[in-house]
Amino acid sequence: MNTIIVEDTIFIVGMQMRMIRDTLRLNPPADLFLEKCLDDLCFINHILVSLSKMISENSGENRFVDYVLDVEWQFSQLLIEFSVDSSPFSMRAFPDTREKITSLRTESDARRKTLEESFVLAGELEESVVSSAEMNGLWETSKPS
Repeated sequence: MNTIIVEDTIFIVGMQMRMIRDTLRLNPPADLFLEKCLDDLCFINHILVSLSKMISENSGENRFVDYVLDVEWQFSQLLIEFSVDSSPFSMRAFPDTREKITSLRTESDARRKTLEESFVLAGELEESVVSSAEMNGLWETSKPS
């Protein structure tokens, strides 16, 4: 992957996570949206696996580690939001989702730990140019009114 593709991929994954988060806020009918949201979470997980693998295998891609770690953290937070009791797809209301969400969280945590141990502890990360809070602010201001 080259610089543009990695950056675009991270941006697209962020947009997909925001869409799921917005869906959770709207209280959709589970029979229409639960399976699609779970599929989207699995797809995001697949993309994060690919990004983490690419970064681990290509030392020239170290500049993206902090961005991938941030996206992994956001993904983990989304999985928590998806499973809490206030979610329209909570594990209490849909116990069959527990195994899937738990598996996705475990995989995400393992990837974050591996990236942190490989790059953060080695002191190879540079400070982010734009933080996730700044990106969220930019996203909010770019939404049409």
